[in-house]
Amino acid sequence: MINQLLSQKIKTIKKKDDDYPLLLKEILDAPEKIFFLGNLQSKQINDKFKIAIVGTRRATSDGRTLAKELAKKLAENGVIIVSGLAMGIDTAAHQGTIEANGKTIAVLANGLDSIYPAQNENLAKKILEFGGAIISEYPPGTPAYQNQFLERNRIVSGLCDATIIIEAPERSGSLVTARLAAEQGREVLVFPGPLRYPNYKGSHKLIRDGARLVTSIEDIIEDLGLNSNKDKQKEKNGGATKLPLNNFATGEEKLILKIIKNSNQPLGIDRIIKLTKLEPQKVNQIITFSIIKGMIKETEKGYTF
Repeated sequence: MINQLLSQKIKTIKKKDDDYPLLLKEILDAPEKIFFLGNLQSKQINDKFKIAIVGTRRATSDGRTLAKELAKKLAENGVIIVSGLAMGIDTAAHQGTIEANGKTIAVLANGLDSIYPAQNENLAKKILEFGGAIISEYPPGTPAYQNQFLERNRIVSGLCDATIIIEAPERSGSLVTARLAAEQGREVLVFPGPLRYPNYKGSHKLIRDGARLVTSIEDIIEDLGLNSNKDKQKEKNGGATKLPLNNFATGEEKLILKIIKNSNQPLGIDRIIKLTKLEPQKVNQIITFSIIKGMIKETEKGYTF
């Protein structure tokens, strides 16, 4: 059993120890003791820039894709990704980091003798295999009670220099993480989405309340002062990374991107709507996510590759 294997490797670190995570030690209610599996104490972890990526468990396919691609690109730039191993956005963020051979930290709301949710046992194993860590403030044998998920969010944000929110409904644990990050003096960055879609109600409220709006990996690298390792494919294309059209999930996305790609000049949103004959709301949604994913770019004259 994977749980039996993990329970044999659980280690502890105390707040008074020198190699206790420095950023976490700064917060007012830092746990006195952390239980962990994997690699938490090395300089490869403590000296790296850390970013939390969190969002709803009931994420859309676009939200999961964004979380995965964002985590992958940040990991390629040397960032450690922190999340909560929950289904949805958290899972995608951990997966994207692993795809980039990067390190990621999962913060659980239960004892480390079991992995919650159980569906992510294999993902937890990969996190450890790739040099990351799984941590908790709760001793082995502690079940995952509801209030503990909110309590662990202070650790998710407390470990990090910044927190990124992807798809936060009006009532979402990720909103608590964002609030805690702000109270801890850390950056809060939020990706926007379609105005009427419920998965973004909380996200848009965070932006109105002062969180930083971001729409691309470049925004994050610039806002946080990260040193970007330029993507060779991006340099080759002279702009946004061009991905094969057959990578896109729907025919509507293919249609929009093909029209933009085949145009000899940037296209405005009205022109795209007219050529595709799609609903304006749908076109706006696809355009927004295509920009976020780095598939196209926005210029003063319209959208282009």
